[in-house]
Amino acid sequence: MNLPNLTHNQLSELDSLFELVSARQIKDFGNISASNKADGSLITSCDLWSDKTIVDGLASIAPGEGVLSEEGGKLIPNTKAYWVVDPLDGTTNFAAGIPYWSISVARFVDGRPQSSFLIIPTLKKKFVSIKDNGVWLNNQKIDPKQRNNQSECISLCSRSIKILQKNPNSVFPGKIRLLGVSSLNLTSVAMGQTYGAIESTPKIWDIAAAWLLLEELNCSIEWLEIDPLNLVSGQNLSDVNFPLIACRSAEKIEILKPWGNLLLEK
Repeated sequence: MNLPNLTHNQLSELDSLFELVSARQIKDFGNISASNKADGSLITSCDLWSDKTIVDGLASIAPGEGVLSEEGGKLIPNTKAYWVVDPLDGTTNFAAGIPYWSISVARFVDGRPQSSFLIIPTLKKKFVSIKDNGVWLNNQKIDPKQRNNQSECISLCSRSIKILQKNPNSVFPGKIRLLGVSSLNLTSVAMGQTYGAIESTPKIWDIAAAWLLLEELNCSIEWLEIDPLNLVSGQNLSDVNFPLIACRSAEKIEILKPWGNLLLEK
């Protein structure tokens, strides 16, 4: 049996926590420099502050529940419920002065997302997804039937562009968009802004919040290599990628699958 859903009081405290972190990120945007982590990705002092603030906040709001975070511990906690945190998804955009990044947090129960929170500070947008209950944008519940279903756009990440080079003689089945933020690439699918997304090397913290958002808005996900439902407690996810295709429908998945499969070719 699943643990109880988050209480209204916990949701209110989470809202305040994310508002605090959003405000700090807006304040730091354009006024901060970045350095390189060991894996070559960028990090700023704001990433570290945001991570610590969120992790400390979760310890108070949901005591006894483990946390896996991009800038902290990367082992899957051995608690029945645990949190997956990306405190600032899109650090390259953030550091370059491009006003498009997210705060991505999800609570997992029995190995799958039960609730998630995805905030876009510059756009003042907050998505809250609750398993089997739907998605709210700025406290207004989203009707999946009202999404735009006419988009011809497809989101790619910087590393999935290589599929175009591997198949140069075929016409790509959509207008390519590069947003630079994995969680928001997937959110664009959920909201009908794009009809699909192909992600080459996302980590669990990149996709955790958007995963539930997609599911609750009746989108389809094709895990190309590793199914995150098969993970086990104690597993180190530092270097584990979850290449995927996300689409508005299973039919669209079939259109993009030949291209997504190119990611797996050596």
